[in-house]
Order: sequence, then C-alpha cells, then structure tokens
Amino acid sequence: MEIHFHAHHADVSDAMRKRAEREVRRVAVRLPRVVEAIVRFELDGTVRRVSVALRAPQHHDLIGRAEGRYYGPALVQALQRVKAQAAKEKKGLPKGRAHRDARRAS
Repeated sequence: MEIHFHAHHADVSDAMRKRAEREVRRVAVRLPRVVEAIVRFELDGTVRRVSVALRAPQHHDLIGRAEGRYYGPALVQALQRVKAQAAKEKKGLPKGRAHRDARRAS
C-alpha cells in the first residue's frame, strides 16, 4: 500500500507523519486490498484540517475529514470516520449483489 502525504499551507512534523502512517496502516487492515491512502493536512488560520482517503479495487473510496485546533485530534477523528465506513462495507460482495441478497433473506 502506498501512502501519500499532502500538506497545504501546513508544516507537519515527521512525528505526525509517522503517527499518521502507523494509524492508516492499522485502519487499512479492515478493508481488503487497499492499494493507496492519501492523507491531507491543511492549515486555515487557527483551524487545522485532516482528510484521509483509502482506495481499494471494487470498493468505494473511504474518505474521512475532520478539523480541530491541533492535527493529532483531527487525525483521530478522520480515521474514526474511515473505520465506520469500512465496517459498513460488504467484504467480497459487489454492492448490487449485497442488496439483492438482503431482500431475499427478508
């Protein structure tokens, strides 16, 4: 899995990048075959924004965004949103088939 970091008008420390990489790898285990992760750090005045996007074949992109006063808490919130989306993804079934199977079971 490749992890790309983007910093828009922001200075991000190496420690924060390593932390983000470690946490993204931990979340990526929940979704099979993740090929790419994009982590964006943005600074807008006193507001810091973090967005995390995971891409996997045959799955929708999982995107989590959060903002806060510091990058650490914003990163945690963005990753929690990605985790919630990963929990909803059907593993191994295309989205259309998953809906048909659910209707048949009712």
